[in-house]
Amino acid sequence: MTKKFVWILALAAGFFTGCGAARPSKFYELTIPGDSTGPAQSNPLPITLLLGPLRAAHMYREDSIVFSSSAETMGTYQYQKWAEPPNEMLVEMLLRELRASGKYRAVDYLRSNSRGDYILYGRLYDFKEISGTPVLARVTVDAELRESKSGATVWTHYYSHDEPVTGKDISAVVAALDRNALRGMAEIRSSLEQYFSNRPSN
Repeated sequence: MTKKFVWILALAAGFFTGCGAARPSKFYELTIPGDSTGPAQSNPLPITLLLGPLRAAHMYREDSIVFSSSAETMGTYQYQKWAEPPNEMLVEMLLRELRASGKYRAVDYLRSNSRGDYILYGRLYDFKEISGTPVLARVTVDAELRESKSGATVWTHYYSHDEPVTGKDISAVVAALDRNALRGMAEIRSSLEQYFSNRPSN
């Protein structure tokens, strides 16, 4: 009876502690390039690009901010979260980058009824804080472009960069991941433009 009574007291204490004021969560989002329609161009390429989903591990399809140690032990912050999953925010960022370039006839998301000349696929490998000296924000993305008619992969680009974190709190980590993501999506956009500019005309 004594052991049971102690267990009940412990359970009750945990319950009432849990009823206290919960710590509020903070949400962060990436910088999305502004003009989604892009500048007017006299002769954009007669190409419609479709963006497929960015595949990722489960933790990057959730809203938690991920951290890891040098030994690759990974975890997530409990009260620091993304407004949307990182893989979705990166696709939106890239969509805006490509539209804002004004280089293409159209850029849109891949949907069941979509028709496009090329489909851009990708995989997100890293989007995390890495502890150490200095603390780093790592972004690793692998992208590939497939021709819709043939299904052939005609272009690939691998981006991986560690951005130094210039502060000691989570907002500094978010800012570093944001800079890194903007750099990565701009690099993918530039590489795509180079591919199409060097592509032999039919």
